[in-house]
Amino acid sequence: MTPERNERLNTVLSKRQLNLTVVLENVADPHNISAVMRTCDAVGIQEIYILNTVIPRHKKWGAKSSSSASKWLTIHQFTDVKTCFDALRKRYNKIYTTHLSTDAVGLHDLNLTENVALVFGNEHSGVSDELINLADGNFIIPQVGIIKSLNISVACAVSVYEAFRQKLNAGHYNQPQIVGDELIDLKQKWGFNEEDGL
Repeated sequence: MTPERNERLNTVLSKRQLNLTVVLENVADPHNISAVMRTCDAVGIQEIYILNTVIPRHKKWGAKSSSSASKWLTIHQFTDVKTCFDALRKRYNKIYTTHLSTDAVGLHDLNLTENVALVFGNEHSGVSDELINLADGNFIIPQVGIIKSLNISVACAVSVYEAFRQKLNAGHYNQPQIVGDELIDLKQKWGFNEEDGL
């Protein structure tokens, strides 16, 4: 690995966030998933969760949409709601779903500086009632147009960039969050070796 690439990857690793994740429920189009991956990488999200209970497990992503972002992310795939939510609860304090409901709060009213998982649903039916009932609350993205919905990858991008803004203002990107064995494991996955400072 060249010194320049080593420096770039170490810089990226130092900005990775472990207290923010995205959960995709039964999102069918692999290109939508890949677009979400690219956005997650851009804001420093390291882990994403993919839950497929009514569609087959994904075997590949849309390479053009992701620009190989999947290579740099930790992707957890689940086919069971309980197993997925048990894993989320171990790491995140709050789980919010995107859902147009009377009790939904605006995206900008959420505190996205705490340990948060944001759930986005299927392209046609949205987040399932089962997940809505398991979550800590619902949020909506403020809009003033006639069409009250956004493409899943766009909705995710808007949401995680609001999280990015809040976390940046809170100084979350100033100190590395991935350390110790977790950092060593990720460096190995990214192609570091002992000469590169593993």
